[in-house]
Amino acid sequence: MRLLLIFTKFRYLKMPKTEKLQEIVTQTRRDILQMVHKVNSGHPGGSLGCTEFLVALYHEVMDLNEGFEMDGLDEDLFFLSNGHISPVYYSVLARKGYFSTDELSTFRLINSRLQGHPTTHEGLPGIRIASGSLGQGMSVAIGAAQAKKLNGDTKLIYSLHGDGELQEGQNWEAIMYASGKKVDNLIATIDLNGKQIDGATDDVLPMGDLKAKFEAFDWDVIEIKEGNNLELILKGMQDAKNRTGKGKPVCVLLHTVMGNGVDFMMHTHAWHGKAPNDEQLANALAQNAETLGDY
Repeated sequence: MRLLLIFTKFRYLKMPKTEKLQEIVTQTRRDILQMVHKVNSGHPGGSLGCTEFLVALYHEVMDLNEGFEMDGLDEDLFFLSNGHISPVYYSVLARKGYFSTDELSTFRLINSRLQGHPTTHEGLPGIRIASGSLGQGMSVAIGAAQAKKLNGDTKLIYSLHGDGELQEGQNWEAIMYASGKKVDNLIATIDLNGKQIDGATDDVLPMGDLKAKFEAFDWDVIEIKEGNNLELILKGMQDAKNRTGKGKPVCVLLHTVMGNGVDFMMHTHAWHGKAPNDEQLANALAQNAETLGDY
Protein backbone atom coordinates (compact mmCIF):
# COMPACT_ATOMS: atom_id res chain seq x y z
CA MET A 1 0.00 0.00 0.00
CA ARG A 2 2.79 2.44 0.93
CA LEU A 3 4.66 1.76 -2.34
CA LEU A 4 1.43 2.26 -4.29
CA LEU A 5 0.84 5.64 -2.63
CA ILE A 6 4.44 6.74 -3.32
CA PHE A 7 4.14 5.69 -6.97
CA THR A 8 0.78 7.41 -7.30
CA LYS A 9 2.14 10.67 -5.82
CA PHE A 10 5.15 10.59 -8.17
CA ARG A 11 2.95 9.99 -11.20
CA TYR A 12 0.58 12.82 -10.19
CA LEU A 13 3.44 15.34 -10.16
CA LYS A 14 3.69 14.90 -13.94
CA MET A 15 -0.04 14.96 -14.71
CA PRO A 16 -2.26 17.95 -15.59
CA LYS A 17 -4.52 18.98 -12.72
CA THR A 18 -7.85 17.88 -14.20
CA GLU A 19 -6.40 14.62 -15.54
CA LYS A 20 -5.16 13.77 -12.06
CA LEU A 21 -8.52 14.60 -10.54
CA GLN A 22 -10.38 12.62 -13.21
CA GLU A 23 -8.46 9.46 -12.29
CA ILE A 24 -9.56 9.90 -8.68
CA VAL A 25 -13.13 10.56 -9.82
CA THR A 26 -13.19 7.32 -11.80
CA GLN A 27 -11.82 5.31 -8.90
CA THR A 28 -14.23 6.96 -6.50
CA ARG A 29 -17.13 5.88 -8.70
CA ARG A 30 -15.83 2.32 -8.56
CA ASP A 31 -15.60 2.53 -4.78
CA ILE A 32 -19.19 3.77 -4.50
CA LEU A 33 -20.57 1.03 -6.73
CA GLN A 34 -18.67 -1.75 -5.00
CA MET A 35 -19.53 -0.52 -1.51
CA VAL A 36 -23.29 -0.42 -2.02
CA HIS A 37 -23.31 -3.64 -4.08
CA LYS A 38 -21.49 -5.65 -1.42
CA VAL A 39 -24.14 -5.01 1.24
CA ASN A 40 -27.05 -4.43 -1.17
CA SER A 41 -27.68 -1.15 0.61
CA GLY A 42 -26.78 2.50 0.27
CA HIS A 43 -27.28 5.58 -1.89
CA PRO A 44 -25.36 5.49 -5.18
CA GLY A 45 -27.35 8.11 -7.15
CA GLY A 46 -26.48 11.24 -5.22
CA SER A 47 -23.02 9.91 -4.41
CA LEU A 48 -22.17 9.53 -8.10
CA GLY A 49 -23.62 12.95 -8.83
CA CYS A 50 -21.38 14.66 -6.27
CA THR A 51 -18.18 12.73 -7.03
CA GLU A 52 -16.49 15.40 -9.14
CA PHE A 53 -17.33 18.11 -6.63
CA LEU A 54 -16.04 16.31 -3.54
CA VAL A 55 -12.88 15.07 -5.29
CA ALA A 56 -12.12 18.62 -6.45
CA LEU A 57 -12.92 20.01 -3.00
CA TYR A 58 -10.62 17.70 -1.07
CA HIS A 59 -7.80 17.39 -3.60
CA GLU A 60 -7.61 20.95 -4.88
CA VAL A 61 -9.96 23.54 -3.38
CA MET A 62 -9.65 23.26 0.40
CA ASP A 63 -6.62 24.19 2.48
CA LEU A 64 -6.10 21.13 4.68
CA ASN A 65 -3.59 20.17 7.35
CA GLU A 66 -1.70 16.90 7.45
CA GLY A 67 -3.44 14.38 9.69
CA PHE A 68 -6.75 14.93 11.44
CA GLU A 69 -7.61 16.95 14.53
CA MET A 70 -11.24 17.32 15.56
CA ASP A 71 -10.94 21.06 16.32
CA GLY A 72 -9.73 21.79 12.77
CA LEU A 73 -7.75 24.87 13.75
CA ASP A 74 -5.99 26.74 10.94
CA GLU A 75 -7.50 24.64 8.15
CA ASP A 76 -10.62 24.69 6.00
CA LEU A 77 -13.45 22.47 7.24
CA PHE A 78 -16.16 20.60 5.36
CA PHE A 79 -19.56 19.48 6.64
CA LEU A 80 -21.74 17.02 4.74
CA SER A 81 -25.38 17.78 5.48
CA ASN A 82 -27.00 15.27 3.09
CA GLY A 83 -25.33 12.40 4.93
CA HIS A 84 -26.99 9.62 2.96
CA ILE A 85 -24.37 10.14 0.23
CA SER A 86 -21.80 8.72 2.64
CA PRO A 87 -20.32 6.31 0.04
CA VAL A 88 -18.73 9.15 -1.93
CA TYR A 89 -17.64 10.89 1.28
CA TYR A 90 -15.93 7.78 2.65
CA SER A 91 -14.20 7.08 -0.64
CA VAL A 92 -12.90 10.65 -0.97
CA LEU A 93 -11.62 10.66 2.61
CA ALA A 94 -9.89 7.32 2.16
CA ARG A 95 -8.36 8.29 -1.18
CA LYS A 96 -7.13 11.51 0.45
CA GLY A 97 -5.39 9.45 3.12
CA TYR A 98 -7.55 9.97 6.21
CA PHE A 99 -7.83 6.19 6.64
CA SER A 100 -6.96 3.07 4.67
CA THR A 101 -8.92 2.30 1.51
CA ASP A 102 -9.11 -1.29 2.82
CA GLU A 103 -11.70 -0.06 5.32
CA LEU A 104 -14.10 0.80 2.49
CA SER A 105 -14.91 -2.91 2.30
CA THR A 106 -16.56 -2.66 5.74
CA PHE A 107 -19.25 -0.21 4.58
CA ARG A 108 -22.52 -0.70 6.51
CA LEU A 109 -21.31 -3.85 8.23
CA ILE A 110 -21.97 -4.40 11.95
CA ASN A 111 -19.41 -2.59 14.14
CA SER A 112 -17.93 -0.79 11.12
CA ARG A 113 -16.89 2.86 11.39
CA LEU A 114 -18.43 3.38 7.94
CA GLN A 115 -22.14 3.31 8.59
CA GLY A 116 -24.91 4.34 6.19
CA HIS A 117 -24.85 7.86 7.58
CA PRO A 118 -21.60 9.30 8.93
CA THR A 119 -21.26 9.12 12.71
CA THR A 120 -18.67 10.33 15.20
CA HIS A 121 -18.84 7.85 18.09
CA GLU A 122 -16.40 5.43 16.41
CA GLY A 123 -13.88 8.19 15.72
CA LEU A 124 -13.48 8.01 11.95
CA PRO A 125 -10.82 10.52 10.78
CA GLY A 126 -12.35 13.27 8.65
CA ILE A 127 -15.83 13.06 10.21
CA ARG A 128 -16.71 15.92 12.56
CA ILE A 129 -20.49 15.59 12.81
CA ALA A 130 -23.08 12.86 12.54
CA SER A 131 -25.25 13.69 9.54
CA GLY A 132 -28.18 12.34 7.65
CA SER A 133 -31.01 13.88 9.63
CA LEU A 134 -31.62 16.29 6.80
CA GLY A 135 -31.72 20.04 7.31
CA GLN A 136 -29.22 20.32 10.16
CA GLY A 137 -25.92 20.76 8.34
CA MET A 138 -26.44 24.42 7.53
CA SER A 139 -26.80 25.28 11.21
CA VAL A 140 -23.67 23.31 12.11
CA ALA A 141 -21.63 24.91 9.33
CA ILE A 142 -22.68 28.39 10.43
CA GLY A 143 -21.72 27.64 14.02
CA ALA A 144 -18.31 26.37 12.91
CA ALA A 145 -17.80 29.47 10.77
CA GLN A 146 -18.59 31.74 13.71
CA ALA A 147 -16.23 29.72 15.93
CA LYS A 148 -13.42 30.34 13.47
CA LYS A 149 -14.11 34.06 13.58
CA LEU A 150 -14.09 34.04 17.38
CA ASN A 151 -10.75 32.17 17.33
CA GLY A 152 -9.20 34.58 14.85
CA ASP A 153 -8.92 31.69 12.37
CA THR A 154 -9.03 32.96 8.79
CA LYS A 155 -9.74 29.61 7.12
CA LEU A 156 -13.09 28.80 5.50
CA ILE A 157 -16.07 26.53 6.13
CA TYR A 158 -17.55 24.50 3.28
CA SER A 159 -20.79 22.54 3.35
CA LEU A 160 -22.88 20.44 0.97
CA HIS A 161 -26.68 20.16 0.97
CA GLY A 162 -29.21 18.34 -1.18
CA ASP A 163 -31.80 20.33 -3.10
CA GLY A 164 -34.64 18.21 -1.67
CA GLU A 165 -33.12 18.84 1.75
CA LEU A 166 -33.98 22.53 1.41
CA GLN A 167 -37.62 21.55 1.87
CA GLU A 168 -36.71 21.29 5.58
CA GLY A 169 -37.66 24.52 7.34
CA GLN A 170 -34.65 24.67 9.65
CA ASN A 171 -32.47 25.52 6.65
CA TRP A 172 -34.22 28.83 6.05
CA GLU A 173 -33.92 29.99 9.62
CA ALA A 174 -30.20 29.24 9.40
CA ILE A 175 -29.91 30.92 6.00
CA MET A 176 -31.54 34.04 7.42
CA TYR A 177 -29.25 33.94 10.46
CA ALA A 178 -26.06 33.59 8.40
CA SER A 179 -26.67 36.74 6.40
CA GLY A 180 -28.00 38.65 9.39
CA LYS A 181 -24.80 37.89 11.32
CA LYS A 182 -22.56 38.44 8.27
CA VAL A 183 -21.08 34.93 8.34
CA ASP A 184 -18.87 35.62 5.33
CA ASN A 185 -16.39 32.77 5.82
CA LEU A 186 -18.95 30.16 4.74
CA ILE A 187 -19.41 28.59 1.30
CA ALA A 188 -22.56 26.44 1.22
CA THR A 189 -23.04 24.33 -1.91
CA ILE A 190 -26.44 23.02 -2.98
CA ASP A 191 -26.48 19.83 -5.05
CA LEU A 192 -29.13 20.66 -7.64
CA ASN A 193 -29.94 17.36 -9.36
CA GLY A 194 -33.71 17.89 -9.26
CA LYS A 195 -34.31 14.45 -7.74
CA GLN A 196 -35.15 13.06 -4.31
CA ILE A 197 -36.28 9.70 -2.97
CA ASP A 198 -39.92 10.03 -4.09
CA GLY A 199 -39.32 11.60 -7.49
CA ALA A 200 -38.53 14.98 -9.00
CA THR A 201 -38.20 17.80 -6.47
CA ASP A 202 -40.65 19.85 -8.53
CA ASP A 203 -43.25 17.11 -8.11
CA VAL A 204 -42.65 16.51 -4.40
CA LEU A 205 -42.46 20.17 -3.35
CA PRO A 206 -41.42 22.84 -5.87
CA MET A 207 -38.86 25.29 -4.49
CA GLY A 208 -39.00 27.81 -7.28
CA ASP A 209 -36.04 30.04 -8.06
CA LEU A 210 -33.40 29.11 -5.48
CA LYS A 211 -30.99 31.77 -6.71
CA ALA A 212 -33.60 34.45 -6.14
CA LYS A 213 -34.48 32.97 -2.74
CA PHE A 214 -30.89 32.98 -1.46
CA GLU A 215 -30.34 36.47 -2.82
CA ALA A 216 -33.54 37.60 -1.09
CA PHE A 217 -31.95 36.30 2.14
CA ASP A 218 -28.93 38.50 1.29
CA TRP A 219 -26.48 35.76 0.28
CA ASP A 220 -23.91 36.09 -2.51
CA VAL A 221 -24.89 33.40 -5.05
CA ILE A 222 -23.01 31.83 -7.93
CA GLU A 223 -24.08 28.99 -10.21
CA ILE A 224 -22.03 26.17 -11.68
CA LYS A 225 -24.22 25.11 -14.59
CA GLU A 226 -22.25 21.92 -15.32
CA GLY A 227 -21.62 20.56 -11.86
CA ASN A 228 -19.96 17.39 -13.11
CA ASN A 229 -17.32 19.26 -15.12
CA LEU A 230 -14.06 19.42 -13.15
CA GLU A 231 -12.73 22.54 -14.86
CA LEU A 232 -15.95 24.45 -14.24
CA ILE A 233 -16.08 23.25 -10.63
CA LEU A 234 -12.54 24.48 -9.98
CA LYS A 235 -13.28 27.81 -11.65
CA GLY A 236 -16.58 28.23 -9.80
CA MET A 237 -15.16 27.35 -6.40
CA GLN A 238 -12.28 29.79 -6.89
CA ASP A 239 -14.88 32.45 -7.65
CA ALA A 240 -16.72 31.48 -4.46
CA LYS A 241 -13.51 31.75 -2.41
CA ASN A 242 -12.84 35.19 -3.89
CA ARG A 243 -16.25 36.36 -2.66
CA THR A 244 -15.70 35.42 0.99
CA GLY A 245 -14.79 38.03 3.58
CA LYS A 246 -17.05 40.67 2.05
CA GLY A 247 -19.92 40.68 4.52
CA LYS A 248 -22.11 37.95 2.99
CA PRO A 249 -22.22 34.15 3.15
CA VAL A 250 -21.68 32.52 -0.24
CA CYS A 251 -24.00 29.98 -1.87
CA VAL A 252 -22.93 27.79 -4.79
CA LEU A 253 -25.77 26.31 -6.83
CA LEU A 254 -24.19 23.18 -8.31
CA HIS A 255 -26.22 21.66 -11.16
CA THR A 256 -25.40 17.95 -11.18
CA VAL A 257 -26.77 14.75 -12.72
CA MET A 258 -27.89 12.06 -10.30
CA GLY A 259 -26.06 8.81 -11.03
CA ASN A 260 -23.47 10.58 -13.17
CA GLY A 261 -20.96 8.30 -14.87
CA VAL A 262 -23.21 5.25 -15.08
CA ASP A 263 -25.60 5.53 -18.02
CA PHE A 264 -28.49 3.49 -16.63
CA MET A 265 -28.41 5.37 -13.30
CA MET A 266 -28.43 8.88 -14.73
CA HIS A 267 -31.38 11.31 -14.77
CA THR A 268 -33.65 9.20 -12.55
CA HIS A 269 -34.53 9.08 -8.86
CA ALA A 270 -34.76 5.26 -9.07
CA TRP A 271 -31.13 4.93 -7.92
CA HIS A 272 -31.43 7.32 -4.99
CA GLY A 273 -31.20 4.43 -2.53
CA LYS A 274 -30.90 1.26 -4.60
CA ALA A 275 -27.87 -1.02 -5.00
CA PRO A 276 -26.92 -2.62 -8.35
CA ASN A 277 -27.10 -6.38 -8.78
CA ASP A 278 -24.14 -8.42 -10.07
CA GLU A 279 -24.85 -7.80 -13.75
CA GLN A 280 -25.51 -4.10 -13.22
CA LEU A 281 -22.32 -3.74 -11.19
CA ALA A 282 -20.24 -5.33 -13.94
CA ASN A 283 -21.84 -2.98 -16.48
CA ALA A 284 -21.23 0.08 -14.31
CA LEU A 285 -17.60 -0.84 -13.58
CA ALA A 286 -16.96 -1.42 -17.29
CA GLN A 287 -18.00 2.21 -17.85
CA ASN A 288 -15.42 3.33 -15.28
CA ALA A 289 -12.09 1.64 -16.03
CA GLU A 290 -9.88 0.91 -13.04
CA THR A 291 -7.20 3.50 -12.36
CA LEU A 292 -5.73 3.62 -8.86
CA GLY A 293 -6.62 0.15 -7.66
CA ASP A 294 -9.72 -1.12 -5.89
CA TYR A 295 -9.77 -1.71 -2.16
